[in-house]
Amino acid sequence: MYCWLIIAVLTLLLLISIGALLLLHWDIRKMTNQLEGIIENFGTNELVRTNTQSKSLKQFIKKINQLIYFYKQDQQNKEKREQELKQEITNISHDLRTPLTSMKGFSELLTDPSLTETQRKEFLAIVQKKIDNLTMMVDVFYELSQIGSMDNHMVMERQLLDQSVAETVLMFYDDFEQKRLKVHVEEASVSPVLADQKATNRIIINIIQNALRYAKSYFTIHLIEDENFVRLRATNDVEAFNHKELSHIFDRTFTMDTSRTGGQLGLGLHIVQKLINKQGGTVTADVVNEEFIMEVCFKKWS
Repeated sequence: MYCWLIIAVLTLLLLISIGALLLLHWDIRKMTNQLEGIIENFGTNELVRTNTQSKSLKQFIKKINQLIYFYKQDQQNKEKREQELKQEITNISHDLRTPLTSMKGFSELLTDPSLTETQRKEFLAIVQKKIDNLTMMVDVFYELSQIGSMDNHMVMERQLLDQSVAETVLMFYDDFEQKRLKVHVEEASVSPVLADQKATNRIIINIIQNALRYAKSYFTIHLIEDENFVRLRATNDVEAFNHKELSHIFDRTFTMDTSRTGGQLGLGLHIVQKLINKQGGTVTADVVNEEFIMEVCFKKWS
């Protein structure tokens, strides 16, 4: 009698185990079908679901779903980058084609024997200006490629930011006069910063060139010091500004000239962001009451 009881219990346990294995097999098969569906329709937001009570299997499915999520995120980011690259290539092609087309047109006009000497000199001056503009574009693209290169090592050392600002602003005195901009640089002595000299000068130049491009009547630079940073705050008035564009202000090839007829690449502020980030600083931009405000934070020398 006792033996029969043991056999019955063992049989019951065996049946339970077989049932559990069958349920596990059914659940794994169901999840496999789900995975096949996700692979075939990868654009959906479907994840693997399970009814199993096994903690180990639940943890395994959780990790699979995390992998699916991260892979989808990576694919979406890749598609976004590809779209941005296509747009940038379109913008760059337009930026390069414009001066080339103009140069071709004026060079053909120069072959006209009926041109006066005055007209010939005028056309030659236009062609020369377009060549200079095209050279500038190529130089900026080269500079951008150098910033992203691992071979471009920065020399981080003690820099006098207030002195660099003053010297660079003076370089653009004639440009400010021609644009009729009121320029004010706050003469405040601040602590030295930890920065690369060449990169710092390029940051200041690009900020000034951005103001020359978009400022209506004034441009100011203030240096503000706090515990860890020296902030270069540049402000200028602007025409009606689309605040939706603000989030793209540091994008490559972004320009407020949507027709891209002004010969400007829109790389200036993108280069500012790249250079200051490489130096451990930050840059922000905002528009308040038709005033464009940009702050570049440099690490203080310690």
